[in-house]
Amino acid sequence: MYAAVCGMAVEGLNAQLVRVEVDISNGLPAFDIVGLANTAVKEAKDRVRSALKNSGFQFPLQRITVNLAPADLRKDGTGLDLPIAIGILAAMKEINETSIDRYVFTGELSLEGVLRPVPGVLTMAVGLKNMIEEDFVLVVPQINLAEARLVSGLESAGAATLQELVAILNGQQQFTAQPSPKKEESIDKSEVDWSDIQGQFQAKRALEIAASGGHNLIMVGPPGSGKTLLARAFAGILPPLTPEESLEVTQLHSLAGLFQEEGKLISARPFRSPHHTSTIAGIIGGGQKLRPGELSLANHGVLFLDELPEFSREVLESLRQPLEDRKLTLIRLRGRLEFPARVSVIGTMNPCPCGYLGDTGRQCNCTPLQINSYRRKVSGPLLDRFDLQIEVPRMSYEELKKRKDPERESSESVRERVLLAREKQWKRFGSCRTNAEMSGRETKEICALNAEGETILKKVFERNFLSARAHDRILRVARTIADMEDSEEIQVGHLAESLQYRALDKDANSYY
Repeated sequence: MYAAVCGMAVEGLNAQLVRVEVDISNGLPAFDIVGLANTAVKEAKDRVRSALKNSGFQFPLQRITVNLAPADLRKDGTGLDLPIAIGILAAMKEINETSIDRYVFTGELSLEGVLRPVPGVLTMAVGLKNMIEEDFVLVVPQINLAEARLVSGLESAGAATLQELVAILNGQQQFTAQPSPKKEESIDKSEVDWSDIQGQFQAKRALEIAASGGHNLIMVGPPGSGKTLLARAFAGILPPLTPEESLEVTQLHSLAGLFQEEGKLISARPFRSPHHTSTIAGIIGGGQKLRPGELSLANHGVLFLDELPEFSREVLESLRQPLEDRKLTLIRLRGRLEFPARVSVIGTMNPCPCGYLGDTGRQCNCTPLQINSYRRKVSGPLLDRFDLQIEVPRMSYEELKKRKDPERESSESVRERVLLAREKQWKRFGSCRTNAEMSGRETKEICALNAEGETILKKVFERNFLSARAHDRILRVARTIADMEDSEEIQVGHLAESLQYRALDKDANSYY
């Protein structure tokens, strides 16, 4: 007895059809799963056996062989439980095999036959929709149905138990009709409003530039100067995601098992703030299940690294390549995966171990050796990837106690300016790209300076021994400032302001 059904396997943001072939033959009772299956897939035989028995079906006491094709594709997770069970029932003639030809099944089985949710359903739905030569129906656990129906143009259905699904496939019941999900838009409601921040006008200006152009930014200052507060408020001035970005962000969160917005796409830009004890797998991704890390979960949003030097050296150095290429390639023994990393990184650090180097109010007790050792925790090549580098000084008592100005800008008003600047960039590039993502060739063409600007940049470049990367990032920030002021050309004033945001290019002893 033979039957074949379709399931799906997910690799990164790509999904591929898996043909589940089931053969039941005479011989000693056995249950073998072949086709490059990992431990979770091989354990399906125990879940499937119990689920079939507890759903009222007979489990065949014969030799059962399950082949997962293509055999050279690694299969991971518990999503193949359901197609394996359906395949066995079809081979036993409990289900009419012709009734399952157009269905693709995914779902985990409990021992009592309940269909449990699986991660990555949105990626499966997107992948299935792109298979234009086929007309499939995606069958998922009832809990995952709202997620699957976020992809328009694809027919999807859900069931709560294995017994219910078999009755539907045999024509005894119908799939429960579900209303189409409402794709609501939401803006990130940050706990800190822009108007709540006292003083720090230069830092707020730099953060607005970073938000407008998608730039990386690092803030250096003593403890309690408001660096973390500024970063938290930064989330509230980011514009909502575009439909394409929203789908990609939701896919990544679904793949990581973090998608909780039932029936709607994520439309607020992600703001991820991992602790400094996070491992390299937690930040970059990978691990046993090759899941996306914090860097990819912050895609199209912000990765906030508080107390940057406290992160391990290997974690910080692993950020260099994805921050440059805007994508992350993981090569492991199990295979090669690529995750997007179009992210703005906001980092903070103290000027020295005690935090009071250069503070006018308190004396620093750190030795030069301690200061140099602390600053070397963040390498020069990594600092070079931060477009804006600013100092955040300690606030005075008068600034701290100053009454709230009713005319002070709110996050909403700043967000409107940020959106206008980004719309100029989207129009320029013909896609949802920002100035921070310009290539070297685009930087030369779009960020051209006049003679006076070239003279100024040359002097700074030679005096501070800047790298070619720093040179390009200065020009990109200047282009963003020009976009914010609705200027077609980069003026000297735009370049001069951009150069002000390179505090760490100076010698440490010269500016503290």
